[in-house]
Amino acid sequence: MAAHRSTADILDAAVHVREAARNAASGAAGVDTVLAALSEVLDYDHASLTRWDPLRRRHTTLAGSYPDDATAYIETRLHDDPVFPVLRGPARDGLWLQDVPPRLLAASPGFQDVLSPLGIEGGVAQCLFAADGRYVGMLNISTRRPRHTPDPARAVITLLTESLAATVAPRPAEGRPGGLSPRELQVLAELTTGRTNREIAERLYITPRTVGTHIEHILAKLDLPNRAAAAARAAAWGIEPRKPVDRLTGQGTTGGTGMP
Repeated sequence: MAAHRSTADILDAAVHVREAARNAASGAAGVDTVLAALSEVLDYDHASLTRWDPLRRRHTTLAGSYPDDATAYIETRLHDDPVFPVLRGPARDGLWLQDVPPRLLAASPGFQDVLSPLGIEGGVAQCLFAADGRYVGMLNISTRRPRHTPDPARAVITLLTESLAATVAPRPAEGRPGGLSPRELQVLAELTTGRTNREIAERLYITPRTVGTHIEHILAKLDLPNRAAAAARAAAWGIEPRKPVDRLTGQGTTGGTGMP
């Protein structure tokens, strides 16, 4: 049982989790192998790895062992739970059940209606973020017995978040950062110039309404609050607009991204 293993054993198990996560991220193995490896770090009764879908605004379970009603809650309602803003807070160290203030637990449908009936007394919910800051999904682990600090498994779970994030994050097409489509990258590039939707539409030969839709998708996919933040992200990625094609001469480059 992982709860009785030494710190050295847990660290060795963490190495196996990283290997499993790397294989899952590359498509060489299933995500369920990551959860299996995690069971050697933290002996659990239920666990799941989910991917956040920013356009549908829901989580999708990639692997998990929760009952159907708990899985449905995690996928469709957890992001509206009062606990979720705490989970996504700046600390990003995971929220262990025994550390949640009782008043917050009392207000949480996820605990009162889903976890408590399962007899859950311990565990952790860990939000996962990509290297560029995007929220990409979550790890949920639940046990029927509380865990006490100090516990090396706590530190290990935090250290594994980067590998777990790579496991759940959608793999973007080669040369398309953030999973953006070619047209979305073109619009993102135009945002760095401060142009209006109408001006962008004229340069890309699309309608202003279509530009607005692309911007909505860009903000959702990159988990950004506004077009200024999107422009800053484009600048950080080195994305800039190219000279559009002249329809009469054919000279220039169609709405590219400035990326190699």
